[in-house]
Amino acid sequence: MLARDESHLKRTPLHALHVARGGKMVPFAGYEMPVQYASGVLREHLHTRASAGLFDVSHMGQLALRPKSGQVADAALALERLVPQDIVAVAPGRQRYAQFTNEDGGLLDDLMVANFGDHLFLVVNAACKAEDEAHLRAHLSETCVVDSLADRGLIALQGPKAESVLAKFCADVTAMRFMDTGPRKVLGFDCFVSRSGYTGEDGFEISVPAEHAETLVAALLDNQDVLPIGLGARDSLRLEAGLCLYGHDIDTTTTPVEGALEWSVQKSRRTGGARAGGFPGAEKILSQFEKGASRRRVGLRPEGRAPVREGALLFADAASSDPIGKVTSGGFGPSLNAPVAMGYLPTSLSADGTQVFAEVRGQRLPLQVAAMPFVPNTYKR
Repeated sequence: MLARDESHLKRTPLHALHVARGGKMVPFAGYEMPVQYASGVLREHLHTRASAGLFDVSHMGQLALRPKSGQVADAALALERLVPQDIVAVAPGRQRYAQFTNEDGGLLDDLMVANFGDHLFLVVNAACKAEDEAHLRAHLSETCVVDSLADRGLIALQGPKAESVLAKFCADVTAMRFMDTGPRKVLGFDCFVSRSGYTGEDGFEISVPAEHAETLVAALLDNQDVLPIGLGARDSLRLEAGLCLYGHDIDTTTTPVEGALEWSVQKSRRTGGARAGGFPGAEKILSQFEKGASRRRVGLRPEGRAPVREGALLFADAASSDPIGKVTSGGFGPSLNAPVAMGYLPTSLSADGTQVFAEVRGQRLPLQVAAMPFVPNTYKR
């Protein structure tokens, strides 16, 4: 049964390269993806923090939102009907983190939105990309053309040496700052490059025509500073950086306020702003901005050495029988040499330093609520 199921998995343009380099392939979001390489998750994680790691994220969805009027502001205004972010204010050559909301204020997906001058470029999560594309077509087709860019690969080059590595093939990247984005020639190929990522490190994400993806990645991996990195280290890196994984830390039942994502909703879309509301779930979300939410996503530091994993129930003390929350992501933080986690707690217990307990294999383990990110980010601003 497993073999038959796996035969339906999609492959990215880099599949052959992963196999040739010893990638351990596993099912993920409908794709066959490398979870690690021969060096292992720990070394891959630490190498990315110290040097440069290369990630295949071609499974993610890439979309162009093209205004029928020819005015990119019209595409931005249209998209604002689906997200609580200020898209109009995203300048050409810049990008912004956003979320699709539902009528209950929950999150259908989180995404990146870039202004490419005459259209918007969107990157959405792999597991949601078909639904996201349908959502855009259903609501915005009167004013915009939605193009799926399925003929492109997507890679991320992350870490303190990412700039020096990429600059050998695209000198322009040295002038880019965090969240700058746009078309660039990389190794002569027509790419879209953004200075962003999912690790907390400085780095870049590069959209490349699928037929050139393997050539570009092979050239980057020829640099001794670069290692290929699998899904295992990608998860531990983003957890240390306090970044949400959709479907785990945020989903259709969590609002931006509950998810501690208030920073991502600009004042222009809040009560009293120039374009307040007008997105699905606005009444609930804006009410939570005013009055607060009953629960909140927090960082958690287990007091011992044992990792506390996703799904573990949280309790106010060592003896109570009623859970007060749940861990949504958890594991070992190699950069800290200690376990880290995140989860949801009542807002009244969400202050840094608050002690709570997780139930792990029938035992109550103490944790401290802790500020995120657990590892300081190194974005080039």
